[in-house]
Amino acid sequence: MFDAGRYLERIGAWPDASLAALHRAHLESVPFENLDIHLGRPIRLDVDSLFDKIVARRRGGFCYELNGLFSRLLASRGYAVTPLSAQVASEQKNGTFGPEFDHLTLQVEDGGERWLVDVGFGDGFLEPLRLDDRGVQTRCGHDFRLVPEGERLILWRDLGAGWEAQYSLSLVPRALGDFTGMCHYHQTAPDSFFTQKRLCTRATPSGRVTLKEGALVLTQGQEKQEVPVEEEARARALAEHFGIQL
Repeated sequence: MFDAGRYLERIGAWPDASLAALHRAHLESVPFENLDIHLGRPIRLDVDSLFDKIVARRRGGFCYELNGLFSRLLASRGYAVTPLSAQVASEQKNGTFGPEFDHLTLQVEDGGERWLVDVGFGDGFLEPLRLDDRGVQTRCGHDFRLVPEGERLILWRDLGAGWEAQYSLSLVPRALGDFTGMCHYHQTAPDSFFTQKRLCTRATPSGRVTLKEGALVLTQGQEKQEVPVEEEARARALAEHFGIQL
């Protein structure tokens, strides 16, 4: 059963925390990970299953799970929350995007403004973006833009060597159940990014920690260290850096 108090404890946030504080606390506490897919464990999008996994068992998840449950926490704090569908930019960087419902993100109303909230994109923005702002928005030292394209918005990020599209966003209101089909696809399709390799990553106050296939990547500011991790050492790395015990 959903318990907002336990959820806030899970992410280390006070009950009166701001939207930005909740967003950042979540990203620094709950990892983006696809480990259940590689263990053959089905991912369910009902709130009880999500709460049990992310809060009770202190696991992470991918966008449908993380933003799906975070939307419930925000609603419990009095925010007006609307799930939105996004199409993720192709890994080939050729200007194409995935299908509708490829990614779940959130529109949240706070202080008379609409905000783009996303705790399920891995290495994304650490604090919410103004959904109706078309200029450069700097969050924790990184620059982002929301650029109109037809009836959609393209989220761009400045990676230092130039701007790169992250995803194409539709502002049509959705429901969590609308994402069930693509959630199943990403768990089972051989060409899904999530079935091809294991990943666990979490923001830290000074950067990011990522466990990928064969290596642990520690980022602090502009410094990045990659340490080889043998298969038999993965469980120890998951426990030490993410608090995960499979």
